[in-house]
Amino acid sequence: MVHHAAARRTELPPVQNSDLHNLRRMLPYVWEYRGRVLLALLALVVSKVAMVGVPIVLKAIVDHLDVSAGQATALPLALLLGYGALRLVNSGFNELRDVIFARVRYHAMRRLSREVLEHLYRLSLRYHLDRKAGNVSQDLNRGAQSVSSILNYLVFNIIPTAAEFLLVAVVLLGGYPPVFAAITFVTVAVYIAFTLGITNWRMHFRHRMNALESEANGHAIDGLVNYETVKYFTNERYEIERYDRTRAEWEQAAVLSQSTMSLLNFGQGAIISLGVTGIMVFAARGVVSGALTLGDLVLVNTMMLQLFLPLGFLGVIYRSLRYALADMDQVFRLLARRPEIVDRPDARPLAVTRAEVRFENVRFGYDPEREILHGVDFLVPSGRKVAVVGPSGAGKSTLARLLFRFYDVDAGAIRIDGQDIREVTQDSLRRQIGIVPQDTVLFNDTIRHNIAYARPGASQAEIEHAARVADIHDFIMSLPDGYDTVVGERGLKLSGGEKQRIAIARVVLKNPPILVFDEATASLDTRSERNILRALRRVSRGATTLVIAHRLSTIVDADQILVMQDGRIVERGDHATLLAAGGLYAQLWALQQERTRQGTARPGAAGETAAALTDPTAPR
Repeated sequence: MVHHAAARRTELPPVQNSDLHNLRRMLPYVWEYRGRVLLALLALVVSKVAMVGVPIVLKAIVDHLDVSAGQATALPLALLLGYGALRLVNSGFNELRDVIFARVRYHAMRRLSREVLEHLYRLSLRYHLDRKAGNVSQDLNRGAQSVSSILNYLVFNIIPTAAEFLLVAVVLLGGYPPVFAAITFVTVAVYIAFTLGITNWRMHFRHRMNALESEANGHAIDGLVNYETVKYFTNERYEIERYDRTRAEWEQAAVLSQSTMSLLNFGQGAIISLGVTGIMVFAARGVVSGALTLGDLVLVNTMMLQLFLPLGFLGVIYRSLRYALADMDQVFRLLARRPEIVDRPDARPLAVTRAEVRFENVRFGYDPEREILHGVDFLVPSGRKVAVVGPSGAGKSTLARLLFRFYDVDAGAIRIDGQDIREVTQDSLRRQIGIVPQDTVLFNDTIRHNIAYARPGASQAEIEHAARVADIHDFIMSLPDGYDTVVGERGLKLSGGEKQRIAIARVVLKNPPILVFDEATASLDTRSERNILRALRRVSRGATTLVIAHRLSTIVDADQILVMQDGRIVERGDHATLLAAGGLYAQLWALQQERTRQGTARPGAAGETAAALTDPTAPR
């Protein structure tokens, strides 16, 4: 089946690919705690004022101690205490800013992560079938990490540096000749331009280095995962050479990356040196001429070094900010993706009285150029069991997906008690249907959690009752941890039959009026199949049941059997009628019986599953 048709794919709406646009979209996540934001900015300003005040007090201390000027008359204790106090205020308000802003930052991360997860659940099954699990996980993590990184860089690096630059400019313009401010402005401008230019240029080498490293690791892991195949064909040398060729390219890219980093560092150091030297020359001339004091020289030197210290990380911050903004753009594009299946504005809850299910001339295709179902029309009467059988690819499992409204039909309608399922809410629809799938996937949690997942909050007594109906309670109690047993990733610690019975217990706990069994015994052995069928029979008693089956022996008791081929219903009737007709169903039955006889160790076992269903004396 094709799940990525161009005409059906939910296209991304046009999103302005602008960093400023994405930053504006991030503001609502921050502005929710605007009081804290303003307090954090106030703490930032106080911290930077204290930081700029440090060189000013240092100037006063130096001038006071300047023996050549005849100023060293006493220890300037008040100035020294003020110097220490300013450093303490700078450090304290920096930390206070972090504490105040922590709630803003982490709440924004939580809110965006929640929105991304909610949106992922709203997106269609088609989207999730097209995406790898790792990519979906990356989508979920990317939002929180990007907003955290951007807020970090803005609040803890970029804004503080800009604030300090403005305060230094005020000091220089207010108390010194314009040449000092001019040199500072030019130096900072050249420094920023050089850093951003070189960083943009060298990012190419870094990207190539990362890509080649991933490729080399991919080659190595692929070879090791297929260790036996490599050994079968004595291709160890081939795998090593392939890995080493990629690593050789990586080595060249890494050398270029390091060389350009050294160029960046040297250029930054040269610009700072020239700027500071220029400032020092003019300051020294002022001291010699008597226009400035020795403290003034110390002040401008300290301010310049203090200003360029955070700018030294500008290249790293800029590169990281670009990555974070790119991640945020991906997140906002994901959030802008429109779900394929949505409730209508006037959708109402599904009202179930008789639980009668009808497919009315349903036509559907995952790809509009390749229709899967061609006018499928049938009725599942209230409280009856209808089975659907047929070769692989006939469209059987598609019926279940359409009934759950994971996709909308292209033509026709699916109705429950006369209500078109497109006109009711998805939540109310799915609450009325229970399913036991072919491949039961369990959460890596306890058995209790997995059964109670059908109805969170169910009591232990209700969970145990469901397990008894599914014939799994005794097995659970035989385990050392009982219902607290953790089943492992995807339930891998349990056998196929045990997982199926837990799935049945979930359906029992949900207690829906409509049941779907989607090849629920296809992968089980004969003994497990017989036990599961007995449990399914108990569960489905009185419910409207649609059974999608591959093994015909499991549906011989169905009220009606639909035989599908190439997306069409080609035969209808009960088991005996279809056998007597001698059509496709009879051929499939004969073929499966023959395969059962050939693969059965003891005579007479071929039809034991059918006998368990049809013999009134068989255990229930």
